[in-house]
Amino acid sequence: MKYHQIDRKLFIKNRKNFTEKMQPNSLAVFNSNDIYPIGADSTMPFQQARDLFYLSGVDQDKSILVLFPDAPSEKHREMLFLTETNDHIAVWEGEKLTKEKALEVSGIKNVFWLKDFEKVFFEVMTQCDTVYLNTNEHYRANVETETREARFIKWCKEQFPAHRVAKSNPILQRLRSVKDPIELDLMQKACDITEKAFRRVLKFVKPGVWEYEIEAEYWHEMIRNRSKGFAYTPIIASGNNANVLHYIENNQQCKEGELILLDTGAEYANYASDLSRTIPVSGKYTKRQKEVYNAVNRIKNDATKLLVPSADWAEYHKEVGKLMTSELLGLGLLDKADVQNEDPDWPAYKKYFMHGTSHNIGLDTHDYGLLYEPMKANMVFTVEPGIYIPDEGFGIRLEDDVVIQEKGEPFNLMGNIPIEADEIEEIMNS
Repeated sequence: MKYHQIDRKLFIKNRKNFTEKMQPNSLAVFNSNDIYPIGADSTMPFQQARDLFYLSGVDQDKSILVLFPDAPSEKHREMLFLTETNDHIAVWEGEKLTKEKALEVSGIKNVFWLKDFEKVFFEVMTQCDTVYLNTNEHYRANVETETREARFIKWCKEQFPAHRVAKSNPILQRLRSVKDPIELDLMQKACDITEKAFRRVLKFVKPGVWEYEIEAEYWHEMIRNRSKGFAYTPIIASGNNANVLHYIENNQQCKEGELILLDTGAEYANYASDLSRTIPVSGKYTKRQKEVYNAVNRIKNDATKLLVPSADWAEYHKEVGKLMTSELLGLGLLDKADVQNEDPDWPAYKKYFMHGTSHNIGLDTHDYGLLYEPMKANMVFTVEPGIYIPDEGFGIRLEDDVVIQEKGEPFNLMGNIPIEADEIEEIMNS
């Protein structure tokens, strides 16, 4: 991996937190992701299953973690199963984890080779009553491919039909939503890489460049700073492309007088950042562009202040809707009649701001979090209001990643990334 090795204390603590919430005499199983095929002998770059990584730090395919805190034998209480490495694999695929290196990375002493999994697993299943199976229950999940985890769940239920089944996901949703200080440091690193890439782009953009050229500048700066690249598919949307919320073609030329909406966050050590900025192709906003830009920025700043412990997710979005409505009235995009006659289920402001303001972020860009529970300190959220005006040929979105604090306003992980319109103009013209 490109990133520096993470302190294994994080994974030891994560496993302890998870096992403390398990039922008596139960075990839990977590599988790595597959390496997915493209065609012929080509594959997609490997991405580790986030739950397995969260609990072990293992960033390798064909890996299995088994947790059985009440196991009669100490050697079965935490187990890793890995592909046995050899000289042939080392030559053709590169170095795999040895048992010694796996201990160094994860803090797990009992490491087995994958060929022994079924034998060992049968033994421990005869000693437990309940098995925790890991399913993806994120509120935005849309999984069409059968994962390695799904295949295991099917096999496990067939082989051990008399066992009680429990779900790992509710425990992980709660644990993963509140970040450890080590995680916050990793997320800060991702944001710092994003800052370097954004500043590079500010110096690069001028009339006539292509969206994909801007994307290439980001890639260069991210990879040279130990990132795998973007945490999600980047949006480089010039002109009216910004009014397509998930525009990812990035294949148009940027013209003088246009704005470019950049939704472009780096990952670091599997942790995501999520940045949005909107910059002028010519290095200077028009009066109208700056008027709308500053309105979005005010909404972002005021919305950020609402992210405090005990805040309610639904009420937070209602309050942001009021902020947006006020600004749209000031911009002349709405009038009082629009607001008075609005549909409560689709308020008038939704014509110009149709997406949510915030989401959890962490190991996933849209990270786990129980949105029906009050917010807590050390949760990390994006704040990303936008105003989209197809009739005027531009859309503006501004977004930072912030950490809820015990007291006071959230801490902005992107506080050093330029956002004020005047500062962006100054850098682009320096």
